[in-house]
Amino acid sequence: MPETWDYTLYIPNDLRAVTVCRRTLRLILTLHGLTGLVDTAELLATELVSNAVRHTKGPAALRVRRSLEGMVWIGAWDTDPVPPDPPRALEQVAELEAGRGLGLVMACAEVWGWQPSARFGSKGKFVWCELVAA
Repeated sequence: MPETWDYTLYIPNDLRAVTVCRRTLRLILTLHGLTGLVDTAELLATELVSNAVRHTKGPAALRVRRSLEGMVWIGAWDTDPVPPDPPRALEQVAELEAGRGLGLVMACAEVWGWQPSARFGSKGKFVWCELVAA
C-alpha cells in the first residue's frame, strides 16, 4: 500500500511564486522517491499555478497529495469561482504564445478537472490533475 501525504503551499498573487511552487514540488516528489514524475509534475503544476496567478487578483495555493491508489494529485486554487475555459488540442494552439496550458495538462495527465472551493473565506476553485505514481 502506498504512503499517503498532503501538502499545501499558499502563495501571493505574484508570478515569481510560480518558481517557488515548481521548486517546492520537485523537493516534495524527490523526498518521497518519485523522481520519475518530477519533470511532468513540474510542467503541469507550472501551468496550473501560473493560470491561477495570471487570471485572478487574489492569493493562490498549490496542493499536492498522494492517494492510497498511488495517484499524485496536483491542484492550483485561486479566488475566481468561474470555471476555466475548456482546453484546446495542442495542434490548434502550438504556435500561440498563450492558451496552451490546459491542453498540456490534458495531454500529460491521467485525468484533470476543476471543482469549486473556498479558501481564505473567499469563493474560488481548484483546477487539478492526477499522475500515476505507482
